[in-house]
Amino acid sequence: SKIVKQIQKYNLGGVILFDRHFYDRTKTKNISSPQQLKTLSASLKSFAKKPLLISVDQEGGRVARLKPAYGFDATPSAKVVSEMDEYMAKHVYDSLAKTLKNSSINCDFAPVVDLALNPKNSVIVGLNRSYGSSPKEVVKYSKIFINSLKNENIISVAKHFPGHGSSLGDSHEGFVDVSKTWSEIELEPYKELIRSDSLSMIMSAHVFNSKLDEKYPATLSHNVNTKLLREKLHFSGVVVSDDLQMGAILKHYTLKEIVTLSINAGVDMLLFGNQLATQDLDELIELIFIQVKSGEISYERILESNKRVELLHKNI
Repeated sequence: SKIVKQIQKYNLGGVILFDRHFYDRTKTKNISSPQQLKTLSASLKSFAKKPLLISVDQEGGRVARLKPAYGFDATPSAKVVSEMDEYMAKHVYDSLAKTLKNSSINCDFAPVVDLALNPKNSVIVGLNRSYGSSPKEVVKYSKIFINSLKNENIISVAKHFPGHGSSLGDSHEGFVDVSKTWSEIELEPYKELIRSDSLSMIMSAHVFNSKLDEKYPATLSHNVNTKLLREKLHFSGVVVSDDLQMGAILKHYTLKEIVTLSINAGVDMLLFGNQLATQDLDELIELIFIQVKSGEISYERILESNKRVELLHKNI
């Protein structure tokens, strides 16, 4: 198949699996049963010359690719978990980690560490994806989730940096400006999780915040990904973009701009989910090669990201 050839040809860093096609929820995509998922994941890994991230969005609640309808146990939402004691929360996430392990999944794009600061926020608060408005509570439950995954050698990905919980819009649909709603408190979960060495991977948000960058949304911002996250908060792990085919990015920038700006901003892994649009991988890699060759992206920047990803791969 095409993906097998691309894994072998390009040494991809990872793949992301979805249960349904975005525009036709009746169509199964990559996940239909526990055995099918395990076979698919193991098969994809077998074609890779180096470790391969097999990733899913399994937060719990409304954002779950492994659903009871396909034979998996239900995972409660962050909001529901936040009402449990620590023992019960650990039980929930230990169980999820074992399910992911049994499915040969080694990377989960979770937990959400956004603070529930805006009751009108539809994409995080409205979907019960946050553990609450208190950084202390968010950190407490995030650590339980992260440690459960870590015990099964599964990479966790904290998201969405530098904070999506105060927004009024959904970056899946289009441009989201949090300049008037965002506050420094949204960085607190990241500060504590980085300080305690809990994070090996962080996902950037596509939100625009003039307090942090007057020109670019977070994913494309050197101020956010390098100056703030790397230099100020001292994060040394892998930064992965949110899906670069979301409306917040794709409707406002060309593919060349997206690739060049995000890599130069300090993003290590570019996520193209091929859910919201279709992007040919050969074209994408050729474009990056041309940008490096022309000097628009430095070769050193590529090596820097490759080194971070290689270190991450050692954890799986």
